[in-house]
Amino acid sequence: MNGGVISMENLNMIDGQLLPQIGFGTYKLNGAQGVHAIVNALNQGYRILDTAYNYENEGTVGKAIERSHVSRDQIIVTSKLPGRYQDYDAALTAIQESIYRLNVDYIDLYLIHWPNPRHNKYVEAWQAMIDAQKAGLIKSIGVCNFLPEHIEKLEKETGVLPTVNQIELHPYFNQQDMVEYNATKGIITEAWSPLGRASEVIKDKDISVIAEKYNKTIPQIILRWHVQLGVVPIPKSTSITRQIQNLNVFDFNLEVEDVEKINNLSQKDGRLKGQDPATYEEF
Repeated sequence: MNGGVISMENLNMIDGQLLPQIGFGTYKLNGAQGVHAIVNALNQGYRILDTAYNYENEGTVGKAIERSHVSRDQIIVTSKLPGRYQDYDAALTAIQESIYRLNVDYIDLYLIHWPNPRHNKYVEAWQAMIDAQKAGLIKSIGVCNFLPEHIEKLEKETGVLPTVNQIELHPYFNQQDMVEYNATKGIITEAWSPLGRASEVIKDKDISVIAEKYNKTIPQIILRWHVQLGVVPIPKSTSITRQIQNLNVFDFNLEVEDVEKINNLSQKDGRLKGQDPATYEEF
């Protein structure tokens, strides 16, 4: 790691690839400003760049990769397949389109964005991803927002498990059961909106007390909590100061009681926008 950031470790995915412990989210980073923010993130030491077909900024991410001084083989480019392209042929084409827009030869980690179970096409999409991986278009394949029943179906029908399940996860919705389920399957859990979409979560009084104890910011405490749970958070920030702070969580450990205090903030209906994968659909 450059810039004196305390070194981040890599987690081992079940397919043998490595995944850094923290990623960088790119949602709503578009155009020249987006390129600038992502180049900064790469320069600070972020190595996972998390985008999606539906973010409409794969071109921005690709331009940032081209402009940065970080070599391509050091970067884990992640993109996601939208619901409208879950048919086998459509999925293969969408993967190629993402590669062209990103201006890369392959995507490191490609995920199904939502299962959309009512349409029941996600196994077909998964098969397309398995074949795209065999063809060298994708290094690792995974999912987002999948429930155990969806993962069981993938495994039963294709014999291939996802390397990653990226889910909504923050102190107000810690998804403990889902994280444990993923772990039993050897699947790494990634967290989208790890700081709770910058809502009340980052003003939480209980976390504020913990932050004072360790002389860290609330986001640093929350990200450290993710790391200690073995979860890979994907925070986003356009501010260089916050980009640096969000990575600087490897020089301290939360005590067990503090991890527990944060665990106890979780709410049964803690999803910030009520997006339950059993019923929510996104195309």
